[in-house]
Amino acid sequence: MPIVEQRPLTPGQRFHLKNKRVVSKKRPEKRLTESKKRTGGRNCYGRITSRRRGGGHKKLYRKIDFKRLKFEVPARVKTIEYDPNRTANIALLAYLDGDKRYILAPQGIREGDTLVNYKEGGEFKIGNSMPLRFIPLATKVHCIELQPGKGAQMARSAGTGAQLVNIDGDRATIKMPSGEIRLVNANGRATIGEVGNASHRHSNIGKAGRNRWKGRRPRVRGVAMNPVDHPMGGGEGRTSGGGHPVSPWGQLSKGFPTRAKRKPSNKMILIRRDGRRVKR
Repeated sequence: MPIVEQRPLTPGQRFHLKNKRVVSKKRPEKRLTESKKRTGGRNCYGRITSRRRGGGHKKLYRKIDFKRLKFEVPARVKTIEYDPNRTANIALLAYLDGDKRYILAPQGIREGDTLVNYKEGGEFKIGNSMPLRFIPLATKVHCIELQPGKGAQMARSAGTGAQLVNIDGDRATIKMPSGEIRLVNANGRATIGEVGNASHRHSNIGKAGRNRWKGRRPRVRGVAMNPVDHPMGGGEGRTSGGGHPVSPWGQLSKGFPTRAKRKPSNKMILIRRDGRRVKR
């Protein structure tokens, strides 16, 4: 999808880069939407647990079929639509039995294409879904299940795709977009191809107000605060903090591993994203 640079009639348009709109302008399928409650970054006790959230435009959540369990029924791509809740576009599938469902739009599909969810092996075509064990090696896949039947959890953002490296028994080796090489269950489902809207990463918001439309509030640097508000605050004149960058609660923000050491899925990682091989 090409990037469009606007004629700078206003200061906000001077650096604004956006995707050329090639998606349908129709309203989303009403049956496949639900209201989305905005929390403002607060938990059930009213305490802020995620900072710099608030405001933003109203959104309807589009229900995405991440499980793809409607087997062997051909579905026609009716429309490709914009989704405000994610970076990827979504495709509305109309099955032959009258059912309609949303999926993430893979790179290269067009309105009118036919896609199928296979219970086992089937036609090797972009957008078709099947278990990893039936997909040829070196294939780019997305919407990968960590556990069979749980639904897609990996490789879901715009332009991403993991590569299937090896199949050994009930384990499939995949190379993630980050460079991490890990094992997953070979019976888990995946969709052939990469997620569409790859040019999303080249867009430029152009002005701060566009971030406010997304519900993102301004971020204040820790070194600009007072010592009572942040460990890096205070000092006579302008300072850069003096110590390592940390969060307001003292946790290191650069080079410090925040992944839980006892996380069960750690044993499935073979090579981390930084290139280090995991010791067993």
